Amino acid sequence: MPPTTALPVLFAISFCHLLNDMMQALLPAMYPMLKSGFALDFAQIGLITLTFQLTASLLQPLIGLYTDHHPKPYSLMAGMGFTLAGLIYLSVTRSYAGLILSAGLVGLGSAVFHPESSRVARMASGGRHGFAQALFQVGGNTGSAIGPLVAAFVVLPRGQRSVAWFSAAALLGIVVLSGVGRWYQRHRTRAAALRAGAGRGHPTLSPAQVRLALAVLIALIFSKYIYLTSITSYYTFYLIERFGVGVQSAQLHLFAFLGAVAAGTIVGGPVGDRHGRKLVIWCSILGVLPFTLALPYASLRWTGVLSVIIGFILASAFSAILVYAQELVPGKVGMISGLFFGFAFGTAGIGAAALGELADRAGIEFVYGVCAWMPALGLLAAWLPDLEARPRARRLDEVDVGMDAAAASQ
Repeated sequence: MPPTTALPVLFAISFCHLLNDMMQALLPAMYPMLKSGFALDFAQIGLITLTFQLTASLLQPLIGLYTDHHPKPYSLMAGMGFTLAGLIYLSVTRSYAGLILSAGLVGLGSAVFHPESSRVARMASGGRHGFAQALFQVGGNTGSAIGPLVAAFVVLPRGQRSVAWFSAAALLGIVVLSGVGRWYQRHRTRAAALRAGAGRGHPTLSPAQVRLALAVLIALIFSKYIYLTSITSYYTFYLIERFGVGVQSAQLHLFAFLGAVAAGTIVGGPVGDRHGRKLVIWCSILGVLPFTLALPYASLRWTGVLSVIIGFILASAFSAILVYAQELVPGKVGMISGLFFGFAFGTAGIGAAALGELADRAGIEFVYGVCAWMPALGLLAAWLPDLEARPRARRLDEVDVGMDAAAASQ
């Protein structure tokens, strides 16, 4: 039977990704308010981001590796619960240590949520792995775009305590994820049986080639997320300092950038399924370089335009990179998803702290001049093997397609 995409499950997991990342995006969107309210400098703001990102990044690969062998269908609800706890504490804390603890709880929620939800997306894909990962990712990116918007119009006018209102979104996510968990539970036994024969390496690449390809992908993730964190953490400060705009106007510019990221994400997955993931990776990372180099010299109007173009092009890479990596190491969806989500978060966290320190010393405009060169690392994509050109009959990815068909048919 041809594999069938379980769209209701994909839409459910994408919607929960939206809720999860919207709640997580509230924290960086509140930075201007927290900076003045708690008398923080840029380095302290970077440390808050570092705490969130490292909590997520260090635990995600371990959780993914564990659930590859011991699937936990209802762990998604637990992840949303940690995010809920972090938000509630964020709404009432009056100390910098409390902000750090809140960031850690929200990061823990991400560490639990992302590896298993990425596995569910692949299970429900019906063989359309790029499309499924893109749909899953666009939910998160849309949530990240909504976060600054609701912060600008809800949290900033009403203060820190209004963050607690978003506990309703976490509770809604837990309800939806309970249904996803039941679907996952029904298909877990068949999925595990089919995955057992997946083997340990790619059938047409040597272990050295696989390691090199993974190293290249990690370098590209580093490039992508260093640049992204320069926008998500400091774009509002850049606009306020350079152009003298208000906080709400700066948040609207950030919303436009993050909306473009969401749009680029949903385009990248299907294009990768049709034309090859290496092409998407190459065009996305390196293709954004002319625009990032122009951004530090642009006027306010053109800064807004360029940031939208940058977000759209750069965002198309992640789902292609993730699916490409899953095909390099068949049968290890949780570990690979956790590794790449975790490395992305960790890079963003370390980058936020380092860029915050650099901004304190040299100025926020200098930061954007340096980060403009990060997409040049896209040249490394030339070292990636063209998996689509290899004999499809020998690819262990077919095991996953068979699993998808069995899962969707039940």
